[in-house]
Amino acid sequence: MLTNEGKFSGKVALVTGASRGIGAEIAKKLAAGGAEFIGVHYANNRDAALKVVDDIKALGSKAVALQAELTTGISGVKQLWAAFEDAVRSEIGSVQLDILINNVGIAPAIPFEETSIETFEDVINVNLKAPYFLIQAASPFIRNGGRIINISTGFTRVAGPTHTIYSASKGAIETLTLALAPLFASKGITVNAVRPGTTATDMTKDWLANPEAHAEAASISAFGRVGTTEDVADVVVFVASEEARWITGQFIDATGGSRL
Repeated sequence: MLTNEGKFSGKVALVTGASRGIGAEIAKKLAAGGAEFIGVHYANNRDAALKVVDDIKALGSKAVALQAELTTGISGVKQLWAAFEDAVRSEIGSVQLDILINNVGIAPAIPFEETSIETFEDVINVNLKAPYFLIQAASPFIRNGGRIINISTGFTRVAGPTHTIYSASKGAIETLTLALAPLFASKGITVNAVRPGTTATDMTKDWLANPEAHAEAASISAFGRVGTTEDVADVVVFVASEEARWITGQFIDATGGSRL
């Protein structure tokens, strides 16, 4: 586990999809590092988001839960950013941002031939449109030396035939990451993507509850185990830190050496 004490003192962060799993772990690690204020976005699970906010406050940071359903596309993004602006202005006096983590994502395991236009649009809205327009909305307020981190997937490195539209949406977010990196570089703002592999979260718990599925998932990693939210969050927090100031436009693999 990385030691983050004081690394994020005075920083303002927004983490999407932060009520559970990897997003919640990232938000709490930023708080442990001394972040001043953290926006905790959630779609539906208000109780889980409020629990994360309480955990963050117990670590000494300010935080607020921000509800927005991002399957609605641009309207959801506008709702989220407006809520963040109001909250951060209320808490610290002005609208500013240092760390934007585009973590929220949906990953339906639907056969290619059964993928409906409704599912396609939902995945694109959440996984690509929301990060794109959230970065656009936030860009005037990101301070020099800021961080934009997009959560991708190991399926951009190896074939993911069980998750075709999810894989395609994350491939697009990596291309966006590359395209944006030089645009933000003049302000010392880095733009990177982190690729988790199979990770034990609420999204995967039912599948991993099957002993055979768990054994198969563990065997994919070079380390012979399933990843934890802390495994991935520690990588993300490093990329968000000052130590990663010389890294931009990159795709950092955090799959535990899956399918090497």
